[in-house]
Amino acid sequence: MYNLIPQIIESLVSLIGSLGYFGIFIGMLIESSFFPFPSEIILPPAGVLIARGDLSLSIVFLIAIAGSLAGAFINYFIALHLGRRVINRLMNKYGKILFLNSEHLDKSEKYFKKHGEITTFTGRLIPGVRQIISLPAGFAKMNLFRFSIFTMIGSGIWSIILIYIGIAYGNNQEAIKPLLNSITLIVLFILLIIVISYIIIMKKKKQNSRDKTSPQISITL
Repeated sequence: MYNLIPQIIESLVSLIGSLGYFGIFIGMLIESSFFPFPSEIILPPAGVLIARGDLSLSIVFLIAIAGSLAGAFINYFIALHLGRRVINRLMNKYGKILFLNSEHLDKSEKYFKKHGEITTFTGRLIPGVRQIISLPAGFAKMNLFRFSIFTMIGSGIWSIILIYIGIAYGNNQEAIKPLLNSITLIVLFILLIIVISYIIIMKKKKQNSRDKTSPQISITL
């Protein structure tokens, strides 16, 4: 049990190593489009492989940006050509599969309207926003050149941070490994608290719904 996190890390490193540069590109493309596929699974393991000399830092960095831009283009052009109503229908119909809904889209659109085109840069640094921030840009018919520049800068910053986390781990793996046992216990403890809290909340919700639906009997003397 204590070696859980190191085993997961090594499994991801092996997977990214087998997929190579093309796999990194596809993974970043998917991460930047509708699908809930976090770049945190792709780039830190790639960073470990860079530290081991199996991959090139410059190539991984450029491929990560290219994949993110390609995924962002998919969302941008879908929103540009289909429009808000069609996207809303698709969200309502298929959103559950992608863990997205109209509320997520509304929030990203409000964020875009409030802060302007710069959100295609800043939104790339915010988990949960970066996957769909390209949609409001497409709705607003944002200039494609500016959209591309902001997207590349934002995804570039996020990518290099994740890559260097992997490099730092790869270069200090032996020193970090003993700490991972404690981290594993902490993670398991946090997960246990989350599960218990979820069970308690769900029980309270069910109890409240029963109280609301139970008939009220009044006695008059």
